[in-house]
Amino acid sequence: MTGLARSINTIALSRRGAILAVFLLCLVALPVACGGGAAAEPPPTPTLSPELAAGRAVFVTHCGACHSIDPDAIIVGPSLSGIAARGGDRVDGLDARAYVYSSIMRPSDFLVPGFDDLMPQDLARKLTGEEMDSVVMYVLSLN
Repeated sequence: MTGLARSINTIALSRRGAILAVFLLCLVALPVACGGGAAAEPPPTPTLSPELAAGRAVFVTHCGACHSIDPDAIIVGPSLSGIAARGGDRVDGLDARAYVYSSIMRPSDFLVPGFDDLMPQDLARKLTGEEMDSVVMYVLSLN
């Protein structure tokens, strides 16, 4: 092989080696750059107190089919997210807690504009006092 041929061969090998090195570097760097490695841990799930957990259970059983806890979702009735902030402004003379109690005890008395009178009229008779307290506490915690 002549000197020129060796030089060309060396350059070609060097070029292939450089391309291979860049390719291998990309293979190693890509997973690191894209967050490879250990999976990110999900945020911790908030733990509910026993009272709020009991209220959530009542809500799921008696309320959740019609009322969302997502502020942007409407099922049948209004979303109850943020009711603690809004409830005190709905009826003169009632704070949010009294408003939620009244809405369960006598649902036809105070209708939210844009919603029909579809809430069960006998819901208060189906709940014990403890269940009523816990579901009101739970609903007021949805902010």
